[in-house]
Amino acid sequence: MSFSKLGLMAELVRAVSDEGYTTPTPVQQQAIPVILEGRDILAGAQTGTGKTAGFTLPLLQRLHERKLTNKRNQVRALILTPTRELAAQVAESVDTYGKHLSFTSAVIFGGVNINPQITKLRRGVDIVIATPGRLLDHIGQKTVDLSQVEILVLDEADRMLDMGFIRDIRKIIALLPGNGHTGRQNLLFSATFSDEIRKLAGGLLHDPVHIEVARRNTTVETVSQVVHPVDRTRKRELLSSLISSQNWRQVLVFTRTKHGANKLAEQLANDGIVSSAIHGNKSQGARTKALADFKNGEVRVLVATDIAARGLDIDQLPHVVNFELPNVPEDYVHRIGRTGRAGNEGEAISLVCIDERDFLRDIERLIKREIPKVVIDGFEPDARIAAEPVFKQRQQRTPRAGNSARGSRPEACATEKNGSQAAPKPKAKFGGKKPQSGSAAQPAASHRNRPQQSRPAQRRSEV
Repeated sequence: MSFSKLGLMAELVRAVSDEGYTTPTPVQQQAIPVILEGRDILAGAQTGTGKTAGFTLPLLQRLHERKLTNKRNQVRALILTPTRELAAQVAESVDTYGKHLSFTSAVIFGGVNINPQITKLRRGVDIVIATPGRLLDHIGQKTVDLSQVEILVLDEADRMLDMGFIRDIRKIIALLPGNGHTGRQNLLFSATFSDEIRKLAGGLLHDPVHIEVARRNTTVETVSQVVHPVDRTRKRELLSSLISSQNWRQVLVFTRTKHGANKLAEQLANDGIVSSAIHGNKSQGARTKALADFKNGEVRVLVATDIAARGLDIDQLPHVVNFELPNVPEDYVHRIGRTGRAGNEGEAISLVCIDERDFLRDIERLIKREIPKVVIDGFEPDARIAAEPVFKQRQQRTPRAGNSARGSRPEACATEKNGSQAAPKPKAKFGGKKPQSGSAAQPAASHRNRPQQSRPAQRRSEV
């Protein structure tokens, strides 16, 4: 099936063709015709399957076809995203696919000077792509008018809920015109369909069409996954060895904490591997530069916190490494979804110490598959090492100007705030023996006898 057969106008088909795309993805095939009909939609798909184009293309056509009646400084379409990087990516898609049309757009997020955004908004824009926190700043300063919004898009809605944006979203929705069959059109896109998402959709969407191209919380089939059991103190050494010995040229590495990302990037640089870190404490300029350097090959390894699990669109990214497993299993799906995008093959590698065995079990339960365990020669885990707790605590820091205080994910494997190792607690060993070829080592310990892992408390933050 071609894009033209979905009902898209010639200008949009030409823009898609200019980017080298000829065949729509499954979510695009299902979503585009429904959106063109003016229906509300609740759409879920695996990350990396083309959701952004799935709503951007029909949104542009709907705005083009509908008679323009609103004033010059009023917004016709609003797209909300959880992170700055995702907002920038969506804005790029709007510009790319709308280049043969005459729409104006603005991307609005925090961490940068608000004055240029105010200037652009006052000149008048048709489409606003924004993070909730900065958009509310503009609303408070009366620099944006949402009273004539025709189309609302919530992109990565599950992530916005995870980050505590629900109150901000409700405040924004209250300022929009009414929805319904003849009113505002609502498009809710999400990588996962949690019960919370369905509750939000129930109060927002009018008679929506439900689209789910893959079962909830599945991983992309084009991504090969493997776990390398390793002692906590040898993770960095193993990562450097893998990058160097296998000549990986572009690697996205995930850590749990901002401090851990900075430290790992410095250690890799000391190993002769050009690396950079990206996380919420970095200025927007530093984050933009780090991502640009990574995309153009000047930086070999980008070390990131979960801020980068959504919104990073890197063409043909070959390798994603979980230096530390996330404590929230869904974040694993989003992390490894940065590779294997648009039908390309990718590799997801997780370096797992004994402390993380419960996180691994939770992830495997979520994705309903066992991830192969392969011990690397020379990095066999020491069977005498006992598991230590992964602390769940907020990372203490001094709030920076322009940023709100925010909760953090748990600290790295068994590391206290001063960097020392916590007192060991005797638990079952993990990964002490090298598995036979084609087999998978099973993490020990009974799930019934361990404390339940829970999501850490989150406060709203604009990352």
